[in-house]
Amino acid sequence: MRRVVCPGSFDPVTNGHLDVIGRMALLFDEVVVAVGKNAGKNGLFGYAERVEMLRDVTAHLDNVKVEVVEGLLVDFCRERGIRAIVKGLRAVGDFDYELQMSQMNLRLADVETLFVATNPLYSFLSSSLIKEVCALGGDVSGLVPDAVLERLTERLRK
Repeated sequence: MRRVVCPGSFDPVTNGHLDVIGRMALLFDEVVVAVGKNAGKNGLFGYAERVEMLRDVTAHLDNVKVEVVEGLLVDFCRERGIRAIVKGLRAVGDFDYELQMSQMNLRLADVETLFVATNPLYSFLSSSLIKEVCALGGDVSGLVPDAVLERLTERLRK
């Protein structure tokens, strides 16, 4: 079985994330969306909420599952027999950081990293930018799934 992990914070999941996940679902037998748990960061949404939102917006993709990852991503991959990580690249700046990570992951656990160019429709998107624009009253509809938009606007209004 060909499996790949698609890691991220997904705080919140954007249509750019979903584009990459959906494209990988066409190429792999199983896509594991791994919500990274980072003790040093406090997100807008808790990990359980992120998993719930991701499961909701990927429910139509039978070969996608969502899990939380604690610790090293390569350990997560090794425990599940996953040999590849996929990362969407928005711009050249993303590549510099992701290349270092991919080389470290290969060194640590012989896990390959695949880089996928982001759809140009979403190349400017980031969860941080979405949150900032939404918090300031900007319209982010069409940039996140509708169910996520509802939760996002509700959370940021508090």
